[in-house]
Amino acid sequence: MSPVFPMLTVLSMFYYMCLRRRARTATRGEMNSRRAIESNTRALPINVEIVQYAKEVLDFSSHYGSENSMSYTMWNLAGIPNVYPSSGDFTQTAVFRTYGTWWDRCPSARLPFKRTPSTFCSQDYVELAFEEPVYPTAVHILETYHPGAVVRILACSANPYSQNPPAEVRWEILWSEAPTKVNGPQARQFTPCIKQINFPTNLIRLEVNSSLLDYYTELDAVVLHGVKERPVLSLKTSMIDMNDIDEDEDEEKYGCGMDTLNKQFSIVTLREWPTNGYFDKLPYELIQLILSHLTVPDLCRLAQTCKLLYQHCCDPLQYIHLSLQPYWARINDTSLEYLQSRCTLIQWLNLSWTGNRGAISVSGFSRFLNVCGSELVRLELSCGHFLNETCLEVITEMCPNLQELNLSSCDKIPPQAFNHIAKVGSLKRLILYRTKVEQTALLSILNFCSELQHLSLGSCVMIEDYDLIASMMGAKCKKLRSLDLWRCKNITESGIAELASGCQLLEELDLGWCPTLQSSTGCFTNLARKLPNLQKLFLTANRSVCDTDIEELAANCTRLRQLDILGTRMVSPASLRKLLESCKDLSLLDVSFCSQIDNRVVLELNANFPNVFIKKSFTQ
Repeated sequence: MSPVFPMLTVLSMFYYMCLRRRARTATRGEMNSRRAIESNTRALPINVEIVQYAKEVLDFSSHYGSENSMSYTMWNLAGIPNVYPSSGDFTQTAVFRTYGTWWDRCPSARLPFKRTPSTFCSQDYVELAFEEPVYPTAVHILETYHPGAVVRILACSANPYSQNPPAEVRWEILWSEAPTKVNGPQARQFTPCIKQINFPTNLIRLEVNSSLLDYYTELDAVVLHGVKERPVLSLKTSMIDMNDIDEDEDEEKYGCGMDTLNKQFSIVTLREWPTNGYFDKLPYELIQLILSHLTVPDLCRLAQTCKLLYQHCCDPLQYIHLSLQPYWARINDTSLEYLQSRCTLIQWLNLSWTGNRGAISVSGFSRFLNVCGSELVRLELSCGHFLNETCLEVITEMCPNLQELNLSSCDKIPPQAFNHIAKVGSLKRLILYRTKVEQTALLSILNFCSELQHLSLGSCVMIEDYDLIASMMGAKCKKLRSLDLWRCKNITESGIAELASGCQLLEELDLGWCPTLQSSTGCFTNLARKLPNLQKLFLTANRSVCDTDIEELAANCTRLRQLDILGTRMVSPASLRKLLESCKDLSLLDVSFCSQIDNRVVLELNANFPNVFIKKSFTQ
């Protein structure tokens, strides 16, 4: 046979790979970005494009606003734009709870999970429903202040308005990119080039990472463009870009979720190799150390290579700390079942964002904890909407050593279920942000969990008397180091006095948007005098904060690192100078909307105290 034919075969295969890569429309870029080498691919047949705004906000992980209001809440993403194309800080937009890295540099900061894939950097999310399922052709995100937080856009196969739930729920990544720094806070329309998918969708999910931002990002609306009929790409291309053949093919090969991983978990037949290479020569502990740097999918792939590495990859010591949050889209009961034998020694488990829309059942979760819960010290369940009272009961029974429990935004748990948490007397950290915990259950928790060091009660709207809660904290929780009372509606100077007297180890206190606290009662000066270890104090939107309060902080809280006094009208530049001169470790000072602190003062303070990030927000 002529040697020409093998060469033609190779060239044909190469050309096919190029066309296949070109057919995938997933690329990265911003509004109006284009590939360096464009194709003239066109959709056949031509469909009328449907343009629609989000009809409803279905789910989200956090927001800056109140549960009983529309200001700064995720619900503002539904419907037509309220603000765009204007730039600035507007209450009619959607704002997430955090920005920057300040939350990673305070006493309540949690240690990160190792083995998190470098491609997963999402911190928050919001899910939006649209009227008509379409094959997406474009997604426009209207950002009105400090843009650049969106890092991933996903589409779901499930129709939230369908009466018949699908047998399988699929999520596809339309676009993803690492966090980027955007110059300037001005509004923009963000339109990344998205991947074509093979199913219609009317459920879009945005995931954000605000770590590089100088302030809260604000989103106004999301526009979905799409067609009713699935586009068929023609194969006419003008030129092939060699850069198109890259590592993104691995994403297609392995998928973005756990379908392939589930199969790999269950593999019992291994390839027969004559030897295990030189791994036989290495100490067991050294191999374990090497494998500890692999992600969970990589461990599963490596387990298929030989029996020796299979044994190492299935060793429970590799799963002492396990985060399944990066794979939330594909984690289900089957995944947990496959992992059971490997997680008998697990101490840290992150199931945040997983299990929704029926992916994890109560029985599946219970079976997993029955086998793997005895050694658990830390359990992250943020936004776990499958959780109910039975799940909390199982946690308290099967996890006797539990010290950290995160139920942030688990707003489907019924109020009476939280009583079970009081059985875990070893708890040191409890996060109940945006839950329906009631006063009776919380009092019981505080009474029996006297080891608590970190407690988050932000946006817990069903607590009737925060003064009583604060009094119980002061009496029982002497070791408390951080306390989040964000948007607590009814705490007064009486509760603050009890708290300051009993919890003198407090290093972090968030009293943002607590309207019942008034400086004239002396509550803030009392805090400053009783809590000398304070490193973070948020008094956001309390207009009564005055020079006396700032001077007391300067005199007594010299370890202060972060201070938020957004919105006060009674703080002068002179008192801020005293604070900055006294608190040498201060790194964040938010004076947005402080009427006496204009831009000229901020520039002066920045020049004299360059190590402090002084934030002054604006509205146009």
